[in-house]
Amino acid sequence: MSDIRQTTQDADEAQPTPHPVEGDAPADPAAQTGQDQDPATDPTLDPLEEEGEVAADYLEELLDTADLDGDIDIEVRDGRTYLSVVAEGDDDESLSVLVGEDGEVLEALQELVRLSVLSTTGRRSRLVLDIGGYRLRRSTALQEMALAAVREAQETGERVHLEPLSAYERKIVHDVVAEQGLVSESEGEGAGRHIVVSAEQA
Repeated sequence: MSDIRQTTQDADEAQPTPHPVEGDAPADPAAQTGQDQDPATDPTLDPLEEEGEVAADYLEELLDTADLDGDIDIEVRDGRTYLSVVAEGDDDESLSVLVGEDGEVLEALQELVRLSVLSTTGRRSRLVLDIGGYRLRRSTALQEMALAAVREAQETGERVHLEPLSAYERKIVHDVVAEQGLVSESEGEGAGRHIVVSAEQA
C-alpha cells in the first residue's frame, strides 16, 4: 500500500462552500457524494498540482505492480512539482531497485512519469522525482564536488572539467560555483555534457 501526501507553498486557503438556497442551480453530484474527480478534468486544480496528482497516480500503480511499499509526497515550489517516494518505516534500501546504479533507473522513471503527465494533461512537465532520498544525498555530493572544483581552479588557475551530469545536476553545480564568484559553463553533447569551472571571476 502507498500513501500520498501533498504540500503546496503559498497555496490559497480553501474557501468554505456556501449552503445552497432555494432557486440555486443544483450542486455538483460528485461533490455531493464525495467522489474524487479525475485530476485531468478537475478545473479547480492548479496546473502544477494537477501534474503532481497525475504523476502520483502513475507512481502508485507502479509501486503496486512492483509489489513495493512506499509513501508518495507531492510538493510544489519555485514553479516546479517535486515528488518523493519514501519507504514505509524509513527503510529506503527496499526502494533501491527503483534508483539503480548512479540513479540511472531513477532518471528513466522520471522521464516515464513526465510522459504520463504529458499524455494526460497535454502539457510538458519539469517535475523532479526522488526515490529513497537519493537526490538529496546526490545534491550534497554535487555541492562538495563543485566546491572542490572551485578550490582547484583557484589554486591552479586552470579550467577544471567535471564528470558528465544531468541537466538537473548541472544546475546544482552552476549555482554553487556562482555563489563562490567563479565561472562555470556546460560543454559537450548528449551523455557527455559536463561542466567546466574556470578561475576567471564572474
